[in-house]
Amino acid sequence: MQSAIEIAGVRIKPGDRVSIDIPLPSFYTHSSVNMPVHVVHGRKPGPVLLVSAAVHGDEINGVEIIRRLLASKSVNRIKGTLIAIPVVNVYGFVSKSRYLPDRRDLNRSFPGSEKGSMAARLANVVMTEIIPHCTHIVDLHTGAVNRENLPQIRARLVDDPDLEKLARAFGAPVILNAELLEGSFRAAAHANGIGVLLFEAGEALRFDEVAIRSGVRGVLEVMTELDMRGKTRKQRKVEAMVANTSRWVRAGQSGILRSLVATGSRVEVDEVLAYISDPLGENNEQLISPVDGIIIGKTNLPLVFAGEAIFNIASYEEIDQVAENIDAYHEELDPSTDYLQSDEPPLV
Repeated sequence: MQSAIEIAGVRIKPGDRVSIDIPLPSFYTHSSVNMPVHVVHGRKPGPVLLVSAAVHGDEINGVEIIRRLLASKSVNRIKGTLIAIPVVNVYGFVSKSRYLPDRRDLNRSFPGSEKGSMAARLANVVMTEIIPHCTHIVDLHTGAVNRENLPQIRARLVDDPDLEKLARAFGAPVILNAELLEGSFRAAAHANGIGVLLFEAGEALRFDEVAIRSGVRGVLEVMTELDMRGKTRKQRKVEAMVANTSRWVRAGQSGILRSLVATGSRVEVDEVLAYISDPLGENNEQLISPVDGIIIGKTNLPLVFAGEAIFNIASYEEIDQVAENIDAYHEELDPSTDYLQSDEPPLV
């Protein structure tokens, strides 16, 4: 039997499931603020997996992913420990904003400090109360407001075969070998010797059923790979492939965007991706793909400014196989075509 752990002064014994409210700086109304944390502390020793969401307060798919994860019956019988934080940036979540009230980006404020800005103090709470217990992290994100991301894993895979193994186990159709950004949660965790899988899927302030199903299944598959839960008999159809590069196609002029390709589409070099023109239909511009690749992110708002990022294209050598994998992936997870049984009614 593994030992008890203590988080924010709460002692959690082996076999316990405990919800903890970690105090944060209060609102200026004197109303208290707490970060909700749920801990499933298995009886048998094993990894300690942190699953976090809403580091950006408006990225809400991860909140639903964690709710469904904690409702999964298999979580009650795990080896090791699952720490789930459905809402890290409580302040941004309450105000439906990516940022904190001081307009700082929490994901550029790690590792933080006890006496710094509001973002630095929140980051410091995560780093001091949670990170010392963790061996692995899955951090759940979406695209920004009016930007949609294909389900994808981002991780620094260079010289880290164990993390790449977990990235592949997650099962998202796209894996990006992504360098660490200064001040990010990933960078701070890596500095403490903890590998992080960053899952991106969907759009801010919107639920996306395929993205949510993808996240739930992916985290459970990571737990299986870590031997925290038993293996299932179901075989996945999709084999994830790693892209080492991706690039944005930007608007050359301001105007009204008429997009011709969807997220997940395969595109070829010199293919027309969209048109931009003014409301009179004059000053027409074509957006052309500079590479062969897969659309892994795009803007959903037709009103654009010059220089705005419109399409994110990932490049692959095995592009035909990747395109087939994405189609199979959506068939598996789309409620209208999937063969999986779920206790959760699909969100629309």
